[in-house]
Amino acid sequence: MKKSLLALLVALPLVSTLSGCVISVNDGEVDHSFMSSEDRSYENRKKIAKIQLGSSFADMQDKLGVSDFSETYTNNEQTIRVLYYRTQRKHKDGLTTKDECTYLEFVNGELSQTGHGDAYTKIMTK
Repeated sequence: MKKSLLALLVALPLVSTLSGCVISVNDGEVDHSFMSSEDRSYENRKKIAKIQLGSSFADMQDKLGVSDFSETYTNNEQTIRVLYYRTQRKHKDGLTTKDECTYLEFVNGELSQTGHGDAYTKIMTK
């Protein structure tokens, strides 16, 4: 009984000192440790508002980071790449859907158009 009481007295201060640990991840641009979905959407909107048509695919990936969705296909011997970045929150389910995104379409590596994420399939089928 004395051993278990002694072990409890030794372990209690050690456990209480570990309860305040926080892990922070920083990608060099935006600190994601406590970033809410609204903050991420706002940051994406700010960055997308500054881009110019004709920008390169590589440049946009460097500025915006990993996209929420991406598609690649060919049409008339042109390579089409579409990146989707979340720019608004419609559903409070914790998941990102294309209707909460802005798309960036690249034709042969150059930005050709942007728009509302769920509208892209309508444009593609015309």
